[in-house]
Amino acid sequence: MDTLKVHSQTITLVDQVEDKLLNYLKEKDIRTGDSIPNELELAAALGVARSVLREALSRLKMMGMIETRTRRGMILTEPTILGGMKRVVDPRILGEEALFDILGFRIALEIGICSDIFRNITPEDISELEEIVKMGIVFENNEYAPVSEFTFHAKLYEITGNKTISEFQDIIHPVMI
Repeated sequence: MDTLKVHSQTITLVDQVEDKLLNYLKEKDIRTGDSIPNELELAAALGVARSVLREALSRLKMMGMIETRTRRGMILTEPTILGGMKRVVDPRILGEEALFDILGFRIALEIGICSDIFRNITPEDISELEEIVKMGIVFENNEYAPVSEFTFHAKLYEITGNKTISEFQDIIHPVMI
């Protein structure tokens, strides 16, 4: 295996290993679905302890770039664009300011997707949106139940045809409840 030695810098050793791994995967043209070398080979090539390598691999797994499969070892996967966001958008750990920022981002996103919605919407989509509104339980302060609100916005995002926008809705759903 090629030598992937890391150099002393101001960034952590794990950061260096993660960067070297990403470069290695690209240089070796390892593609989605391909196996990557085992931990022993990678640790030896990088000249680092397996614990350091494991932490770097753990980061890549957390981002959805690597999966471990029975009898195949570690496999390179293509992460979703917002995959890492899933782990941090949790109303139990986010402060009120962050939650309001997410809501503001959602509003800006929805303003930006209006042209896609108008371009793609069908009469069937309009009927479905009307049904969602009719089924929504209206509270005294003229707000819809969270499930109706989520379903309505999820349908709007679906109409855009953009999977990343739909993924964003799924990620922020716990925050919007």
